[in-house]
Amino acid sequence: MIRGRLLAVNGKTVTPDDYVEDRAKRLVDREFNLSSSAAQPPHNQVVAGRWQPDEKGAISVEQGIADTLGLKLGDTLRFDIGGMQADSKITSLRKVDWSSMRANFFVIYPVQRLEDVPVTYMSAFRAPSRKGFDNELVRAFPNITNVDMTSTITQVQGVLDKVIRAVEFLFGFTLAAGVVVLFAAVTATREERAREFAIMRAVGASGALLRQVQRAELVGVGLLAGFLASMVASVVGWGLARYTFDFDWTASPWVPLFGALAGAVLALAAGWWGLREVLSRPVVETLRRAPE
Repeated sequence: MIRGRLLAVNGKTVTPDDYVEDRAKRLVDREFNLSSSAAQPPHNQVVAGRWQPDEKGAISVEQGIADTLGLKLGDTLRFDIGGMQADSKITSLRKVDWSSMRANFFVIYPVQRLEDVPVTYMSAFRAPSRKGFDNELVRAFPNITNVDMTSTITQVQGVLDKVIRAVEFLFGFTLAAGVVVLFAAVTATREERAREFAIMRAVGASGALLRQVQRAELVGVGLLAGFLASMVASVVGWGLARYTFDFDWTASPWVPLFGALAGAVLALAAGWWGLREVLSRPVVETLRRAPE
């Protein structure tokens, strides 16, 4: 790891005042964590340009920070590294998975090492669950700074779990509200449905056919309600991921499918409860109740 401050882009000096976004201001106002590697990191995907090992005067930039700072392929960046200033050209853009818990960097020089610059070596590893391992490691290697990420990961996971529960609650609330509205609508139109079914039975329609029609209607409405509820929950989840937590959102095709099936089952149950006496009521009794 190499510490360096961004001084200029394409020969023009940059300052925090050149940017509007707060994140861009913070990035320009502090030192970058740079690195060098002749081989392309296996967990980094080059999305633009090319990675040429041992190419002098070249750098590879992470796509997210390039978008934040308005950088593109071919731009020349000047960094101050330990009092030494050097210009380098962006020859590739990389997509980095920051959740991988590996050593990732915004900017990488595609060379084995940079000469005459101060470096710090870092790595990430999964520590064994044995109690006291951290103390043993520090005693064996006193020059190592060990950072335990367990509490940080636990805290992040706790926040994500709360977000997941919030989205699940929104999905369930939307679905339940749809079922309540459906039940109210079915109850309000029960007598009208009873008259329609009585007339159909009077002209020869069988009770089995009418039950199939009723079930098909309820299942269709439930499928639509469940699908819309799951889509609303997915959109809210995407909005939270994109604008609140700033991480990639991976949509699951099983969510709308499960939502639609759950909606169909609940709608069928609600409709059956509201219309359970309609088909069993005698035709003559139903027609006598009808207003003239």
